[in-house]
Amino acid sequence: MATTTTTGTAAPQLTGSPFLGSMLDLKRDSLGTFLRARRDHGDVVKLTAGPPGIRAVFYGVFSAEGAQQVLAGESANFRKDNAFYQEIRESFGNGLLTSQDEDYLRQRRLVQPLFTKRRVDSYAGAVAAEVTTLVGEWQDGGAETVDVLQEMTRLALRAVARILFGTDVDAAVEIVERCFPEVGAYVLHRGYSPVKFPRDWPTPGNRKAADVHRALYEVCDRIIAERRASGRAAGEGDDLLTLLVEAESAEDGSFDATELREQVLVFLLAGHETTATSLGFALHLLARHPEVLKRTHEEVDRVLGGRTPGAADLDALPYVTQVLKETMRLFPAAPAIGRRAVAATVIDGVTIPAGADVIVSSWVTHRHPGYWEDPERFDPDRFTPEAEAARPRYAWFPFGGGPRACIGQHFSMLESVIALAMILQKYGFEAVDTEVPVGSAITLTTLGPARCRLVPRTA
Repeated sequence: MATTTTTGTAAPQLTGSPFLGSMLDLKRDSLGTFLRARRDHGDVVKLTAGPPGIRAVFYGVFSAEGAQQVLAGESANFRKDNAFYQEIRESFGNGLLTSQDEDYLRQRRLVQPLFTKRRVDSYAGAVAAEVTTLVGEWQDGGAETVDVLQEMTRLALRAVARILFGTDVDAAVEIVERCFPEVGAYVLHRGYSPVKFPRDWPTPGNRKAADVHRALYEVCDRIIAERRASGRAAGEGDDLLTLLVEAESAEDGSFDATELREQVLVFLLAGHETTATSLGFALHLLARHPEVLKRTHEEVDRVLGGRTPGAADLDALPYVTQVLKETMRLFPAAPAIGRRAVAATVIDGVTIPAGADVIVSSWVTHRHPGYWEDPERFDPDRFTPEAEAARPRYAWFPFGGGPRACIGQHFSMLESVIALAMILQKYGFEAVDTEVPVGSAITLTTLGPARCRLVPRTA
């Protein structure tokens, strides 16, 4: 563990109601509350939620240096032991997202070979096939206006389900589309509630959540059982589930049925929501900024000349990548990351007590005026190599960081660049909804539509 220092000042506290602290503000708009906390009180702020006696206390950490300390420099001192991770663990199991210590290291060793660059690059064809299907549906159906967030969620879910399950795509997509939002809302509600009834109590919320969890578990268990019984998916080669079933080592053994389900659920969650958020908001931002859209179209046309992109084209599409990185700055799929301090330490001169819950927020750090000029402005040129080199490493961290950084980062970027380039080959976009309200559950959520007019491009 990194050496910690405990000599610091007391954290300033965000003012809330005398009885409930900031609980109602956090439930209504947690991201806006975090922004207000940094604006009014600085880079480390104490927040409270709930009535006296059962009040939750946690510390918001908003600087790039503080985020690096929590996620990387002193990562061993900040564990996934807080209330939200416990709720995610109970909903999705103890997979890579929530596991710790030897459980996590064992899982990571078994899963790592599935996410090498060479392996991930081989999924480019599956992504391109799903984009071709989606664009074909728009063309055949004569679509004029689409909600780009909904459409990109559908695309990203189908792509990750194809890569994960092979031919069993449709069996999982309908269930996940219906159930994941319900699970996210349930986790958020329980995470912020100072009093939590046991999950097995027959309250209306618990019964509804139990039905949703049962549906998710059943579809995953059925597909896993069929795959273990029959072997590789016919005609699909090395889909991710097959590789998970076959993952084994002398040191770590293999995944049992429950562990497989837990990994599958985490991959479905993290594997589609990150990409969907990036793609949907990228299209919406391009629709609102025609000069950036024109420049992106020009790069796509010049580099690809109408052909389908593959993994080898990513380096040749730097402006497309800059558009996506700037989108992830403004709309990070994981806008807040929680940890719990093991030992007391000091962050940005402020004492964090032992046992304290800590939130690092990419939503806030990505808008920090100390790192970003005019931070609400959409400007892909923030991500030229020179501009990136001039900023602190953790001024931008949409994939987390340190030893628990997202294992699927390369896959998300591969899928996003290929999908955005292919869609822009066929269409331009004009925004119908100029603003899209957002909130935060397990990941960033939209609270309204993101409709855009499709403008077909002529060859």
